Amino acid sequence: MIGIYFSGTGNSRYALELFLKKYDETAKAYAVEDTNAGKHIKEDRDIVFSYSVQYSNIPKMLRDFIDQNQSLWMGKRIFVIATMGLFSGDGAGILARRLKKYGARIEGGLHLKMPDSIADEKVLKRSLDKNKQLVRLAEKKIEKAARKMKEGKAPQEGLGCFCHLAGLFGQRLYFYRKTEKYSDKVKIDVPKCAGCGRCVSLCPMKNLKMRQNAAAAGDRCTMCYRCVNICPVQAITLLGNSVAEQGTIEKYLL
Repeated sequence: MIGIYFSGTGNSRYALELFLKKYDETAKAYAVEDTNAGKHIKEDRDIVFSYSVQYSNIPKMLRDFIDQNQSLWMGKRIFVIATMGLFSGDGAGILARRLKKYGARIEGGLHLKMPDSIADEKVLKRSLDKNKQLVRLAEKKIEKAARKMKEGKAPQEGLGCFCHLAGLFGQRLYFYRKTEKYSDKVKIDVPKCAGCGRCVSLCPMKNLKMRQNAAAAGDRCTMCYRCVNICPVQAITLLGNSVAEQGTIEKYLL
């Protein structure tokens, strides 16, 4: 078994690593942007996918990864973990259906509510204690899911017809264009930028470059919010105009 994850602020990575630890300590996890991810998938039959849902949809980077490697999924046995800040409906289901189209066998799905990563929208922010509580609840849910999977009773969250409709009418129909293409909306306050280059080195899409001692953004952002949350001077925004609160998973594990 191996794990594959798409993660901006670490929620999906943490959820996957904990699941693998509880289910199969020998299993390793690889990021979607890892150049060797395809090789590892090819060599293993059982895969756990973990990803962060965007507007009840699959992030563009992950969708491209699935489609560009469609020959890899035939005959694979896949369990899907979907992390979300609010409500998804069929977070696990929408990825499962795409993989199934390419011949994968879906073993189950798990939905986890986690701290929201959209750092530049104040309305979405929760207190630190509430976010820590969300992580603790998610940990318990992961442990239970791993135990059930060992018993041959994998959770089926987000996979049914009702879940499909909930995801479709909950967000996806109204916000489909948000994830249909890569975004060119990343904004960098150049005078504020410290020129440290952290965002450039951590961007999974290589969408950020250093120009004259300041970061500059391209038009291929997959909206993972990694750069917005790790910028030490809060010089980067995407959906909002100012950073309300930054946070990566490590903040909620203390």
